[in-house]
Amino acid sequence: MEKSEVKIFAGTSNVELAHKIAKKYGTPIGDVEIVRFKDGEVYVCIDETVRGRDVFVVQSTSEPVNENIMELLIFIDALKRASAKSINVIIPYYGYARQDRKSRPREPITSKLVANLLTTAGATRVVTMDLHADQIQGFFDIPVDHMQALPLLAKHFVGKGLYGENVVVVSPDVGGVKRARKLAEWLDCKIAIIDKRRPKPNMSEVMNLIGEVEGKVAIFIDDMIDTAGTITNGAEAIMARGAIEAYACCTHGVFSDPAIERLQASCLKEIIVTDSIALPKSKQIDKIKVISVDEILAEALRRIVNNESVSELFEKK
Repeated sequence: MEKSEVKIFAGTSNVELAHKIAKKYGTPIGDVEIVRFKDGEVYVCIDETVRGRDVFVVQSTSEPVNENIMELLIFIDALKRASAKSINVIIPYYGYARQDRKSRPREPITSKLVANLLTTAGATRVVTMDLHADQIQGFFDIPVDHMQALPLLAKHFVGKGLYGENVVVVSPDVGGVKRARKLAEWLDCKIAIIDKRRPKPNMSEVMNLIGEVEGKVAIFIDDMIDTAGTITNGAEAIMARGAIEAYACCTHGVFSDPAIERLQASCLKEIIVTDSIALPKSKQIDKIKVISVDEILAEALRRIVNNESVSELFEKK
């Protein structure tokens, strides 16, 4: 397909990543006017024709979550009414992913609600990265391409020489064991698991450690770091049990307060995150290294347009 038949637009949540994706794909970013009225209403106007085109909109539904979701819904509606051939939403970070089930009576399943909203608005495909739970893909009645940042994270550590029997990959909770095993396969090492309890949201407490960390370099992996309590408590626990160094990596650097203060004061040597969420200058510290997912998303975009396999991107060579 001609590249002129494909249009890439940026929402306001992650403009820099959208421009990187467009540049990697080889097409200019689309012209759009996004305005917020005094009372908070969002206005979106597409300033070029999209009739009969395959359109991709890049918008992470990160902080402010509700603002960015509403902006994306309005963006989709504008494209639908402008007769776009397909409306593909690239959501590097999918907000509300943690509300994916009922753990108590009378709770909502908000990640399903957001999926319904996107579909009803007119999205024809969702491209996202490292969902909090894989089953969220099933909440959609439209195709979902689930990207993984793990190969990028693994290559970073291999490049630093952090692999083999002197390294251990640590899952900060039992739910992240599958993710930890995948990274351990790339790094050819063993895993350890932290058994924690969560007395209330955004608060965790280390209860036990499963696995051997003494004399090893520990690499924590999670899908996101929010307030950083889990990661920093876990790092202290494994250092107390004889680990020689601690690193952390995740796809989504949410970094809600007081995350940056906790990470800065922690024993973690380095924290690797992707640019799925734009990191403001106020949260940029020397310990945090950002790697871009622009190339993997641009390649996924190209494969979608050309009806090629996307899963091949994540197969270990």
